[in-house]
Amino acid sequence: MSGLPTSDNTLGDYLRDRRTRLDPAAFGFSTTRRRTFGLRREEVAQRANISSTWYTCLEQGRGGAPSADVLDRISRALMLTDVEREHLFLIGLGRPPEVKYRKSEGVTPRLQRVLDALEPSPALIRTAIWDVVAWNRAATVMLTDYGALPPEQRNILRFVFLDPRSRAAQYDWQSVARFVVGAFRIDASRAGATAEVEPLVTELCSRSPEFAAMWRDNDVQAPHGDGVKRIRHPVLGPLTFEYSAFVIDGRTDLTMVVYNPVDPDDLARIRSHVPPS
Repeated sequence: MSGLPTSDNTLGDYLRDRRTRLDPAAFGFSTTRRRTFGLRREEVAQRANISSTWYTCLEQGRGGAPSADVLDRISRALMLTDVEREHLFLIGLGRPPEVKYRKSEGVTPRLQRVLDALEPSPALIRTAIWDVVAWNRAATVMLTDYGALPPEQRNILRFVFLDPRSRAAQYDWQSVARFVVGAFRIDASRAGATAEVEPLVTELCSRSPEFAAMWRDNDVQAPHGDGVKRIRHPVLGPLTFEYSAFVIDGRTDLTMVVYNPVDPDDLARIRSHVPPS
């Protein structure tokens, strides 16, 4: 017999806990004549546009399982984070919510400082549809100058298939390109971004016969969390990196990729080539 505490109403406990953490004044509700902290049940129901009776039943463990739509409304009413919303669905329906892609608005200054602190190792942050939204100076020198591109052009697939510098830098461009297409397909599907990537895919198919052929193959690749990348830099010559990819905690829509030079001589050459801040 486990000594861990148990609950007969996990969903109800979770809803009650999230409700009592909210400040009524922040939502325009009166704070007078309240015996407990947080929002009242009827206030949550009002914000979620469901009946107060139904919401009360959910907190009390009565009335059966809620629909995904109801849980989605409640998650917005309770101002849940993405992680909290996922947990709500898991305990309420036994599955995570349907993925809906949301366009990234960039990164915080703190994340940018992390990228800058990694120099002289090139590092960048990309979205689930492989748009680059942040980078350090080393990435500008070693990979491409993302800052010189319009935001809508800062996409890794665009660089791989439409920029001749990418082909010149790779020792085996075909293998790299095929991996990128397969990994991109998986990432976009996981993020629920099929509709969002359709214009990019259509454009690349029209401008790159090689992309069109690889896309028609429908191959998928599990994105590698780490590996080795070799490039031919136009100034520094051959360089070898170990790369590592990390999903950013609290921002599952973003991935940080860091390229660490393998050879100390490569590191010294890169350091001398990256301008000081």
